[in-house]
Amino acid sequence: MSRELDLNRSAKPSVVRRGGAALVLVAAGLLVVHFIVGLVMTVFWVVLVVAAIGAILWAANQLL
Repeated sequence: MSRELDLNRSAKPSVVRRGGAALVLVAAGLLVVHFIVGLVMTVFWVVLVVAAIGAILWAANQLL
C-alpha cells in the first residue's frame, strides 16, 4: 500500500488539476497587472493635479 501511494505522488498531476493551477496563475497575474495599472494611474493623476496647481499659480503670478 505504501508503494502504491509513492507511485501516485510521483505521477504527473491530472489535466484538471493542471488546468485549475493554470487558472489560478492567470487570475493572480491579472490581479497583479490590475494593481500595477491602478498604481500608475494614481501617480499620473497626482502629477497632473500638481502640474495644474503649478500652472494656476504661475498664471496668477504673471497676471498680478
